[in-house]
Amino acid sequence: QLQLVESGGGLVQAGGSLRLSCAVSGRTSSMYAMAWFRQGPGKEREFVAGISWSGSNTNYVDSVKGRFTISRNNAKNTTYLQMNSLKPEDTAVYYCALKQDSYYYVGYNYDYWGQGTQVTVSS
Repeated sequence: QLQLVESGGGLVQAGGSLRLSCAVSGRTSSMYAMAWFRQGPGKEREFVAGISWSGSNTNYVDSVKGRFTISRNNAKNTTYLQMNSLKPEDTAVYYCALKQDSYYYVGYNYDYWGQGTQVTVSS
């Protein structure tokens, strides 16, 4: 059974930065796609960013383009989300997700999810 554990969330002022990490443990397929989602207060869960196995393909929701960067280190089984120029509307619980047997995946049907990490941006 795979486990995804997020870390790096916290409270930050608007304009600040945070880096989230997602550590994967357990038996994965030979390649897998990763993504970050978030769920703000009273909102539905939304896609934030996705990355291919090699890291050469990425995609972002329009609201974070130019501010957030997704990356991964397969040797460490860890995926990151660097968040800069944070805004109060970025406040949410952030989740990482894994899609087995996929080089690159665009969608919501991920196989495994982490428990989430809270990001709060104060104005």
